[in-house]
Parts: sequence; C-alpha cells; structure tokens
Amino acid sequence: MKTHEQSHAQTAGQTPDRSDVEKREHNRTAGAGCDDAIAVTTDGLPGWLDPVVRAARTIEPRQLSRFLPPENGAGRQSAVLILFGEGERGPELLLMERSGSLRSHAGQPSFPGGALDPEDGDQATTGPLRAALREAEEETGLDPRGVQLFGVLPRLYIPVSSFVVTPVLGWWRAPSPVGVVDPAETARVFTVPVADLTDPANRVTTLHPSGHLGPAFLVESALVWGFTAGVIDRILHFAGWERPWDRSRQVPLDWRA
Repeated sequence: MKTHEQSHAQTAGQTPDRSDVEKREHNRTAGAGCDDAIAVTTDGLPGWLDPVVRAARTIEPRQLSRFLPPENGAGRQSAVLILFGEGERGPELLLMERSGSLRSHAGQPSFPGGALDPEDGDQATTGPLRAALREAEEETGLDPRGVQLFGVLPRLYIPVSSFVVTPVLGWWRAPSPVGVVDPAETARVFTVPVADLTDPANRVTTLHPSGHLGPAFLVESALVWGFTAGVIDRILHFAGWERPWDRSRQVPLDWRA
C-alpha cells in the first residue's frame, strides 16, 4: 500500500453487530456474482487455510482495530492483498518493502496495495478486489490470474493518512515470479513463512515516540510493524495460530516512523 501508519489491533469481546455481518456477506457475494474474473470463492483451498476462512467470516471490525472508517464516509478508499502461498517451509505470506527514497514510510514492509482507481469499480463491492490485485501486479509483478480470492476482512482506517483500507485475502493457487517492478516505489519483494511469524523469538512490541505500542515481527531482515503487523497479528490470533510471546520485549521506533 502507498501509505502505512500504525494501527492498534486489539481483541474486543463484543457481541457481533448482525447488520454489519449481513452487510459484509452481501458485499462478498455481490463481488463474486458481479464478475466471474473477480470472484470470491473458498472452493479448492488447502485445508490449512480453513481457520483463516472461518475467521474472515466471523471477525468483527473492532476485533481487528480500534481505528475504523469515519461514519460520515470520509477517507480515501484503498485495498491491500493479503496473499497466502505455500513455499519450501510451508504456508507463507507475500510482503514488499517500500523504497528508501520515498517521502513517507520509506523502507517500511507492507502488504501490496494502494488506493482505488475509478476503473476499479464500485468501492462497496468489487472495487477493493480489483484494486488489491491491480496494485499487487504493479508493485510486485504478481500474475493475478494465479490468485484465488477467498475472503474480505472488515474495512479499517489509518487516521494519519485518512486511508480506508479493505484487506483482501488471497490464495496463491498458481505461483508466479515476483520482484521489484519500479525501484522508485519498491525496494524488494519477499515471502515470509507463517512459521516464522508465529515463532515467539521473532515477535516484539514496537514503541513509537508518541507512546503508542503495537505488535511487530522481526523476519527476513526486516521489522514488520504498524498497520501490516497489526493485521497479521490479528489473523494469527483468530486463526488459532498464535503462540505465547513476550510482549514486554520492545523495539523503539525512530521519530520519523
């Protein structure tokens, strides 16, 4: 995604709002029925993704983050692709690292993604799906024809940049070569084994100069933090993959972060 600010991911033991659940299911179905090429389906997924599928169907917005889209509809619509693949060490996630020459969030790891373009279509249905795939192709060279979209998480909000983010879940059904497309935007593209993300030795808490604390991961010679780490943290938790880790182990962030 073009900008990545910190978000506070937290578990909220609240009763699900039925209207929100129904709305999300309607949007998911509308996306699948509107365009076969952009369908959302769980058919043929590997069994190890079942916990993620179940979490995507039931998780509520405040169980992902306390930062939710403004009720007045303000904010720039965007989407990220959370792409699960299967590598030499089992399940893995596709991430990228922003170029160090960018004016904001330079060098920060993230999911592929960015703002919706008018040609992406309806922001309430298939727009975020198309945007997530389009941005992933532009940033990593990913062939979207090899991706099966299987879920959409609740929209979240990044207050500093005013981005309303739709996390789109995908299965890398037919892996394709990926890498840096534009060095001015992307420094590198890499995959992270889920086993490394769940390893307590790779888990830390970041401390922002503002005092904000957030989950983070030390993987693939990178510190994954902020919005990206918050979403990964919640997926691991609600999929039942999380392992106990030392939350008191802190890594201070630079004031420019």
